[in-house]
Amino acid sequence: MSDDLRLLAGALTDAAGLVLDHEPVPADQVVAGAPATGYVALDSSDAGEIGVWEMTPGAMRDVEVDEVFVVLSGAATVEFETAPTGRGHLDPIILAPGAVVRLEAGMKTIWTVRETLRKVFISR
Repeated sequence: MSDDLRLLAGALTDAAGLVLDHEPVPADQVVAGAPATGYVALDSSDAGEIGVWEMTPGAMRDVEVDEVFVVLSGAATVEFETAPTGRGHLDPIILAPGAVVRLEAGMKTIWTVRETLRKVFISR
C-alpha cells in the first residue's frame, strides 16, 4: 500500500528523544489537573500502527484500542472502569519505565500521570 508509513529497516529511531507536539486533553475526558498528550506515528499499515505517545501530569478517562505498549519514562497509574469480558474486576496497575502492558479495545480506563509518561505502542 503506497499510503503506508514505514520505519526504515536497519535505521535507528530514538523514541525517547522525539519531540512531540502536545494538545490539551478534551474537557470531557479530564478527571484532574490539566493534562496534555502528544503523539507521533512511526509505522502504519493494514496490520496496525507503531507510535510514541506521551501524557503530562494529571488524570484522564480513555476508551482503549487493541494495543501493547512499553513505558519508556515517567510514572502513572491506570485504573480499569471496565475489564475484558469474562475477566471480572481488574486491579489498578502502576506504570514505570520497562513496564509492558496489553489493552483490549473497548476497555474504559483512567490514566493518572504523576511524572510525564512516554510509551511506545503497537496497536491494531
